[in-house]
Amino acid sequence: MNAFRFQTVPTVVVEFGAARRLGALLREHFPCGKRLCVVTDGFLHKSGLLAPALADLARHDWQVSVIDDVIADPPEHVVLEAAERARAAHAEIVLGLGGGSSMDVAKLLAVLLPGTQSIKEMYGVKKVTGTRLPLVQMPTTAGTGSEVTAVSIVTTGETTKMGVVAPQLFADLAILDAELTLGLPRAATAATGIDAMVHAIEAYTSAHLKNPISDMLAVKALELLSRNLLPACNDGNNRDAREAMLLGAMFAGQSFTNSPVAAVHALAYPIGGIFHVAHGLSNALVLSHVMRFNAPAACKLYAELADVILPGKASGSDEARTDALIRHIESMIVETAIPRTLREVGVKQDDIARMASDAMLQTRLLVNNPREVSEADAFAIYSAAY
Repeated sequence: MNAFRFQTVPTVVVEFGAARRLGALLREHFPCGKRLCVVTDGFLHKSGLLAPALADLARHDWQVSVIDDVIADPPEHVVLEAAERARAAHAEIVLGLGGGSSMDVAKLLAVLLPGTQSIKEMYGVKKVTGTRLPLVQMPTTAGTGSEVTAVSIVTTGETTKMGVVAPQLFADLAILDAELTLGLPRAATAATGIDAMVHAIEAYTSAHLKNPISDMLAVKALELLSRNLLPACNDGNNRDAREAMLLGAMFAGQSFTNSPVAAVHALAYPIGGIFHVAHGLSNALVLSHVMRFNAPAACKLYAELADVILPGKASGSDEARTDALIRHIESMIVETAIPRTLREVGVKQDDIARMASDAMLQTRLLVNNPREVSEADAFAIYSAAY
């Protein structure tokens, strides 16, 4: 067996209704804490979804400052402005409560506040120095797995993104409360759920750092996600499906933060950056096409995943089982009713060359792909997805 290192969040609480006793939970974990900074988005705050959590925080004597202007694919200036507000509030503990963007911003606040580095010095892998504030993450979607990852993505220009990847970004505590995900709209449920499936698929087939623990988590994630995605889409209040999706997304997050993602994500970034398409949907648009491209190099691993997702239904050679897996994933995406082609999200044929060029900049991700991707390959994959 090859040597490997596996890291994850030290404590995970999975409890339906945990948000309603959030103040008590945090008091158990941080008995001497006083000043809490909650990082979220305006919709969650104004919708009242956070009200029970904020009420319980008050009951347990937490002094709470709420930063609620996080937006999807958060720009650098949003992160820096949030850091200034958290610093002014003398935050002692940071809580990310929301989707991946809110949790990503929370990670960066936790390392920016006590440190001397600028955010630009943190971009890249293991560039963060020093410590961070205590950090808690609480997702409201079942997708990014950001609550258990050591990655934060920032929009750095009109169409460009950068990642901060460092062990300091692992939270002290992740709280999974599926009640917060009840009623999530169908399109958001589908896109975030497929994003989580991509994390597991790419972790299982990653060319670097793949290991037995990440494999085990990826397999369990795909069992949960593939069996519960459509039930969660079809009934937004299906508690069992929502709980399974949230747990599956976390397992996928634990998997890919140790066995990193690859070309699906690399090709998704230009779609999101240029056309402002949500991250999960961007992944879904290219997933099956990247898998077909990878099949010559990864069909043995894809066949193993076919046995997980299609137990007893996929048979024959590795190639045949891989084809069955890809067709099944395509049919799932059709059933969710989210867009399936690039043209549906505003991409023009003339845009594909630029997208292929931009995708080549994602070397941090492309190096993990089981098959080398050239710019011509990226162009062909986008063309197939068009």
